[in-house]
Amino acid sequence: MIEKHNYTGKTYDEALNKAKIALQELENNLIINVKEEKKSLLSKKVEIEVIEKRAIKDLIKRLIKDLLKNIGFDVEIEITVNNNVPTYRLYSDNDALLIGKDGRNLKALTTIINQIIIKEIGTNYKFIIDVSDYKKRNDQHIETLAKKLAKEVKNTGIEVKMDRMNSYQRRLVHNILSNNKYVYTESIGEEPNRYVVIKPRDK
Repeated sequence: MIEKHNYTGKTYDEALNKAKIALQELENNLIINVKEEKKSLLSKKVEIEVIEKRAIKDLIKRLIKDLLKNIGFDVEIEITVNNNVPTYRLYSDNDALLIGKDGRNLKALTTIINQIIIKEIGTNYKFIIDVSDYKKRNDQHIETLAKKLAKEVKNTGIEVKMDRMNSYQRRLVHNILSNNKYVYTESIGEEPNRYVVIKPRDK
């Protein structure tokens, strides 16, 4: 499904240099897995498997397109890259159904594609799938709400419980308020009803 290249050398660095020269790519643009490493008194050998990130990026686009076509969605896909993380922004004639209630269909699509990629390349690869900026708008809404509630907690000294959120949304709240001098956050409860509590810091 995706092209993989094998290179060998007496050391990992030697094998990696062969890969970079042959593929004309920087190390940051490669996924590298050590397949075999042999050491003895007489010889040393390291074999690596190398996958180009641009090939993974193209594969994800094909997977999204084919999977959605099979269930009746005709989508256009726009790809942008920020901090080496590609975002696949989908546009269709039924964005609401593609997103699903509370983003469930979008999350399911991301999970399916992610599992295929992990199985294919043997490691995690970070990417984002969005539908007409739904995820971006939702993230901005969570950020605005978290900062507003943090300000309330700072002013009143009383902790606030947020509505239940999925793990991604909770992590977003934790990250947004991680450097706040007046409040801190904790995740409470059991899935799928886990939620974030914003608490005042001790003065």
